Amino acid sequence: SGTATLVFSDGETKWMTDGWFSRPGPLQLAVGTIAPDLDAIEQGLAANGVRNLAAVLPLHSHYDHAMDAPEVARRTGAMLLGSEATANIGRGWGLPEAQIQVLADRQPVRLGNFVITPIESRHFQFPDPAMRERALGNPVIDAPLVPPVSAFDYRLGKAYILHVDHPRGSWLIVGSAGYEEDALQGLEVDVVFLGVGGLGSQTPEYRDAFWRETVTAVAPERVIPIHFDSLTGPVAGPFTGPVKAMSFLSGGLEDLLAFLRRQEQVNPQLQFQTLPRFDEVVLFD
Repeated sequence: SGTATLVFSDGETKWMTDGWFSRPGPLQLAVGTIAPDLDAIEQGLAANGVRNLAAVLPLHSHYDHAMDAPEVARRTGAMLLGSEATANIGRGWGLPEAQIQVLADRQPVRLGNFVITPIESRHFQFPDPAMRERALGNPVIDAPLVPPVSAFDYRLGKAYILHVDHPRGSWLIVGSAGYEEDALQGLEVDVVFLGVGGLGSQTPEYRDAFWRETVTAVAPERVIPIHFDSLTGPVAGPFTGPVKAMSFLSGGLEDLLAFLRRQEQVNPQLQFQTLPRFDEVVLFD
């Protein structure tokens, strides 16, 4: 998906980030309430060929990452792995406590041959101070969250970068275009899944620092941008950029494309790749 929902499988173990398939409209997001779209979740899981999962792991707890995850866990038998905020989203949906696990910073979780290490990081920093305060200022969900609720009730929780190690290779999943200085020091991976949503709306200095603290820091061979799609566009069909009504959440698509093209030019050793929706891609032969 052009958001940050990814499914990984080695033929024995299958797990998913985010598991978000609902697409509430701009009016619902701005002034209404939202809840998981059960039909969209059913269709999304079927399109991905997903029946059983070892885990679903929201990269943070905003609605476009964590809202559908408890229902995905319920339907697939997965563990819901995430912050305490994500755990309370699961509890509010009625997911059994036995299917909920709160992650600890840099404490690896093993799923079959996958070793997943969550690294606490920062969310993309919205340039507008009012938006930044509303979306990021109070990150805590300290009680079970029962939808329908405002989109802004899905508070940040903790923003994770995931380091994944497998006998076939290693990769990093950066779910949001935020960073902590030197947080990835000493790590190297083969592939980076790079969340770039909203990055074009930030300053050139921010974009350069984000690239340096993520991609440059881990020296991958391949970069795969994620989380660039419209949050309100249809799940089926071609990807769409942010619509004007959603510019309060993200923008700057032209600047983002120019930035990525420049990085492609100045890093000829890097392979850039985009992912099709719902089609299997072999990450490592």
